[in-house]
Amino acid sequence: MTTTNMLDCGRMRILVACERSGIVRDAFLRRGHDAVSCDLVASDIPGPHIVGDALELARSEPWDMMIAFPPCTHLSVSGARWFPEKRADGRQQAGLEFVRDLMAVGIPKIAVENPVGIISTRIRRPDQIIQPWQFGEDASKKTCLWLDGLPPLMASHIMVKDRYANQTASGQNRLGPSPTRSIERSKTYQGVADAMAAQWG
Repeated sequence: MTTTNMLDCGRMRILVACERSGIVRDAFLRRGHDAVSCDLVASDIPGPHIVGDALELARSEPWDMMIAFPPCTHLSVSGARWFPEKRADGRQQAGLEFVRDLMAVGIPKIAVENPVGIISTRIRRPDQIIQPWQFGEDASKKTCLWLDGLPPLMASHIMVKDRYANQTASGQNRLGPSPTRSIERSKTYQGVADAMAAQWG
């Protein structure tokens, strides 16, 4: 298929930055797009994945869309008690600079995803805050989206409950401390990934 024909049928080149799970990448692949994930580590599942610097890749090739999941370790309010230490040693500023660079990379369509945190006050307010339960997932997790060239996501399957499967009785996330906790919590819910692919692809 020639490049012209690919564009005529709506196929896009999509970079899913800072994703190791492949969930969002594969949602776009299933809809016929040329999607690749990129992270500093290998992907959890087989598929088109580049191990390397996502920002460098975003700048070095032509992309139609980028969906980015920058690390939230130093930015999320869930880790606020460590903010003074992270500000002092520069980790927080480095995280914010990475987010700014992703937002300014010059790709026509950009979505940056992160939990509620300091991006909202230090860079700009999110264009949208979504919940997994708006997309058919039995889970609660406030997630911010900063959008450029993309419309807000529309809820696809609202599931309202008093307590979601990922919560304890006190409403906190059920996952306890473990070496893989941050990896598990950072995975995009399938319903959200499917909505991104359906509505943005």
